Amino acid sequence: MTAPLRLIFMGTPDFAVPSLQALLDGPDQVVAVVCQPDRGRGRGKVLSPPPVKMLAEQHGLTVLQPESVKTEVFLEQIRQLAPDLLVVVAYGKILPGALLRLPPLGAINVHGSLLPKYRGAAPIQWAVINGESQTGITIMQLDAGMDTGPVLLTVPVAIGPQETTGSLFDRLALLGGETLALALDTLKKGQLVPVPQDPALATAAPMLTKEQGHLDWSLPAQRLHCLIRGLDPWPSAFSFFEGKRYRLFNPEIVMMRSPEPPGTICRADSQGLLIATGADCLLIREIQPEGKKRMTVADCLRGGRITAGGLLA
Repeated sequence: MTAPLRLIFMGTPDFAVPSLQALLDGPDQVVAVVCQPDRGRGRGKVLSPPPVKMLAEQHGLTVLQPESVKTEVFLEQIRQLAPDLLVVVAYGKILPGALLRLPPLGAINVHGSLLPKYRGAAPIQWAVINGESQTGITIMQLDAGMDTGPVLLTVPVAIGPQETTGSLFDRLALLGGETLALALDTLKKGQLVPVPQDPALATAAPMLTKEQGHLDWSLPAQRLHCLIRGLDPWPSAFSFFEGKRYRLFNPEIVMMRSPEPPGTICRADSQGLLIATGADCLLIREIQPEGKKRMTVADCLRGGRITAGGLLA
């Protein structure tokens, strides 16, 4: 019988939680958890622990939160813990070679795309934004680059036609934990074969900015449909009406031509806002007025602020 591995888990946000839970439910020993420092959240910037830390503390695990993973002090802490393997899931920083070389088995990573496509900080968002029909989970061997290490295991999943980043994020987070458990079992059997990535097939998935959510209505409805879903829930797509910002959600493509200029509200009723675009129209079913909560368009229209014939900019 193979002896349990000594693992150090490195992860920070919600996406990493199912993977840590999978390790806690498995036969191996998590000797410590490393995550980003507590940060201010919300309008009041209240100092809050990351989700991974909260789960780790519930299980009485040692939690390390270094400002830098490159210091000799931190490296010595890891050395003293004597891990067999580092497991990294959305930690938030590129790890130095000196750290990756410490465990005998190195480090593996759970990544939310089918590498080498969508290397970077926002692989799930960009897969939806770019209209992909498929993505998945990759277990890879970490090296000093940005998601460039050899692939150990992949599991593909379909992206639904109305899928948002939020719903896909939840599905991939759970799949990440399941795939990690399978990868560790296969690793201990000596059956994981590293496959180098083809750099020619690599695509980038950089962090998104709030400004990228400002919609250009001259784009075709299909493109806007993907963009709105890919930016839901964050940073979210938005447009301005009479100087006020409205965040837009739950789009549907309507295959019809409008004689009106792109951005014109052709119809505003309980079904939603029908908006002219560069090609076809887009029906928006949910909206978030500035300073208010997300709601159906029907509820928003009761305030009477948005009317047919108006222009979104």
